[in-house]
Amino acid sequence: MITKALLGLTFGACALAWAVDYHPLDVKTGQWESTITVDTAGMPTIPPETLARMSPEMRARIEEKTKALSGRNRTTKSCLKKENLDKPLLFGNEQKACVWTLATSSSTTQDIHIECNHEASKSTGTIHIQALNPENVKGSVQMTMTRGDHTMNINSSFTAHWVGAACAKEE
Repeated sequence: MITKALLGLTFGACALAWAVDYHPLDVKTGQWESTITVDTAGMPTIPPETLARMSPEMRARIEEKTKALSGRNRTTKSCLKKENLDKPLLFGNEQKACVWTLATSSSTTQDIHIECNHEASKSTGTIHIQALNPENVKGSVQMTMTRGDHTMNINSSFTAHWVGAACAKEE
């Protein structure tokens, strides 16, 4: 449902601590279509040594491109399988830099807190997923990424709807 690209851009995952009993979302398996809107504020958390090599023009272009991405909608299709529902929806982002804590879990809601440490940067945030009914989901992701004196806030919202039981072959 949420695209791997967004979550990959935003953060990775390592461990999942369950602060509450896990309950799968009551949604249908099969093909889903998601629309996500991402809003960013601040400069990307680029390592200082990389920034030092950039010209002021290059920095300005990066900041401009980051701002231009903010507020755009992106629609994707994905396949949700039964095994995806057997655990909180982490969307395949199992890397070793983050700890996920499941804060709320019911058939209609999942809230997940994230803390990531990548070398000299840190990211924290939350994912909120709400199953409106078995065929419609909405949610949000809020992340704060910090490296040195650079901070970038990423806020996104998404909606997803069930397209059908059969998934596209390329997935």
